[in-house]
Amino acid sequence: MSSTPPGGGADAPPAVELHGITKRFPGVVANHDIDITVAPGTVHAIVGENGAGKSTLMKTLYGMHRPDEGEILVRGTPVHFGSPSDAIKQGIGMVHQHFMLADNLTVLENVVLGAERRHGIGHKARARILELSDQYGLGIKPDRLMEELGVGDRQRVEILKVLYRGAQTIILDEPTAVLVPQEVDELFDNLRELKREGLTVIFISHKLDEVLSVADEITVIRRGTTVATVDPAATSARELATLMVGGELPVPELRESTVTDHVVLSLDGVTVLSPEGRPVVDDVSVDVHRGEIVGIAGVEGNGQSELIEAVMGMQTLSAGRIHLEDADITEWSTLHIREAGVGYIPEDRHRHGMLLESPLWENRILGHQTRPPSVRGPWIDRAGARTDSERIVEEYDVRTPGIDVVADALSGGNQQKFIIGREMSGQPRFLVAAHPTRGVDVGAQSAIWEQLREARAAGLAVLLISADLDELIGMSDTLHVILRGRLVAEADPTGVTPEQLGSAMTGAGLGSADDTEGGPRADRTRDDEGEGGA
Repeated sequence: MSSTPPGGGADAPPAVELHGITKRFPGVVANHDIDITVAPGTVHAIVGENGAGKSTLMKTLYGMHRPDEGEILVRGTPVHFGSPSDAIKQGIGMVHQHFMLADNLTVLENVVLGAERRHGIGHKARARILELSDQYGLGIKPDRLMEELGVGDRQRVEILKVLYRGAQTIILDEPTAVLVPQEVDELFDNLRELKREGLTVIFISHKLDEVLSVADEITVIRRGTTVATVDPAATSARELATLMVGGELPVPELRESTVTDHVVLSLDGVTVLSPEGRPVVDDVSVDVHRGEIVGIAGVEGNGQSELIEAVMGMQTLSAGRIHLEDADITEWSTLHIREAGVGYIPEDRHRHGMLLESPLWENRILGHQTRPPSVRGPWIDRAGARTDSERIVEEYDVRTPGIDVVADALSGGNQQKFIIGREMSGQPRFLVAAHPTRGVDVGAQSAIWEQLREARAAGLAVLLISADLDELIGMSDTLHVILRGRLVAEADPTGVTPEQLGSAMTGAGLGSADDTEGGPRADRTRDDEGEGGA
């Protein structure tokens, strides 16, 4: 390790300074007079509710937007970025929330793609990747195929990509959104190693407890402007939440049981094969009752996506049956399933949830093309869709200048709120909810959880998939663990801890009070599924 961090020392200028940054778009001021100073060799967190302007600000720092007003300084020198390549030349790198990796390429090929001039594509590149991996404790092997790697390793590859390009300041956008607790701990170890080596990290997150544990300073943004920069040691999650949204930190909880004996959705031996003939969903059987939320916990890539798509008629089953109450829907089309009263909050809102280049009122119609308010007789009801879009914007606090704005102009959290409003508006009898609060702030989380609680009390049956283990534990009546496409364990949501659940998700089985400090007994793992590995 280097004894003197690059750019470190008491007299070193700030790694990054943003002075009076203002960015306007038609009909909205995304950032207004923002001031942030990031000390070198630190982890500086930026928190704020959806639509507060965090993503716009980081895109401006990374050269994807040009500020209308204000100044950016890097290591004390004013800079003007016209593109991300300009930012990279100044040592600014960004790891986006949605990874930009090619599964059919190796780690080395992903890292050097677009940066071939640095060290070529052969032995020199491999040596440099190994050097960086060892230096920062990333544990990356250059010749592994990307499709063989789990989510935590993929994220480390993304960090390695920006280090390979010479980044001294790394922007991480919601880096823990898809990680289990053990992977979060590993990521934070990596961040501490980066900091020890003198690198600077700008950490964007909605998870206030994580921010408090890893950040050296925290800047809070509200409605497009900075409201405070605080010392984590002198504040709390509750105080941060108040600064962000003017309210208390929400807690996911179901309160009283509303589960009935009436089965709404039944999966019986559901099996889905990959194109190569490998089972990606393997003999899954589960019932979801009226008034019940059934949670599925698992490291991403263990069959959750294919299970969801099977329920929605987007995957062909190789074995098993799916029943929606008395109807066998195994071979129904997605449209037929939707028309039968199945709501769908997709895990990828850009792929399955919205038409990004279409206005919000057209997105209200998406997936509901055959029912009011989308249609009137055989015709599209433009006026009805517009009126209901305005209602959703109002009721779900979607921050937008209007319903004629294209969906891509909204922040990710506001896109998510609109999707949830649309799906709940259809009064479904069954809801597939995949990561319903991913990328939303604490205020929006609270509103989404309350909507799910109210719908459950009214009899809605819900299949909940989430990477947020606190959300899964707090919002599930019944909780299963999926590993390599099989349901390998069932946990009691009133007793299991996130650490125990995370262990089961990686193949270690659910722990007990004897092996998890302070954890209640929750060991209901199948005897025949105790093998390790993820």
